[in-house]
Amino acid sequence: MIRKVRVSDAQSLVEIYNYYVLNSIVTFEQESITTEEMANRIQAATAGNASNEDHLPWLVAELDGEVIGYSYASKWKERISYRFSVEITVYLTPALKSQGWGTRLYSALLSELNNHSPQINSVIGGISLPNEASIALHEKFGMRKVAHFKEIGFKFNRWIDTGYWQMTLNN
Repeated sequence: MIRKVRVSDAQSLVEIYNYYVLNSIVTFEQESITTEEMANRIQAATAGNASNEDHLPWLVAELDGEVIGYSYASKWKERISYRFSVEITVYLTPALKSQGWGTRLYSALLSELNNHSPQINSVIGGISLPNEASIALHEKFGMRKVAHFKEIGFKFNRWIDTGYWQMTLNN
C-alpha cells in the first residue's frame, strides 16, 4: 500500500534514512538525524493543503502494516523562477531493494506531481555515482541524464560524483 506520509511515520523514516546516511553515498548527510528532525522535515514539506504551492507530496510504502520505504518531492531551488521544478527522492528498507517498491513509489509520486496545482513542469533526480540501480529506476520513468558533476561531494574519505536526471511532466 502506498499512502501520504504522516508525522507519526517519522521514526520509521528515520530508521530507513539513517541506514543510508551511515552506510552509503546516496545521501551526502554524514550524521544520523533524529526522529524530531524528520518530523520537522515532514511538517515543513507537507504544511498547508494541496492548493498551497509550497506543499509537495511525501508518500510512504507499507507492507503488512510496516513502513518499508518513502518518496518525496522537494523544491529544486528557492528562486521564484524555479517554482515549477522539483527534485524527487526515494529510500527503501535495504532488505526490500530491487523488489519493485521504488518503481511503485515513484509511479505514485509522479502521478501526484502531474496533478499538482500549480502545475509542476520539470522533475529532477540527483544520483550519487556510481549507482546503476538508481540510474535504471530514473530512466524507467523517461528521465534522461542532463548533468554530471565530478568530485562534488566528499564522504567516507573519498570524492563522489553526482549526476542529474530530468524529465518534463505531461500536465
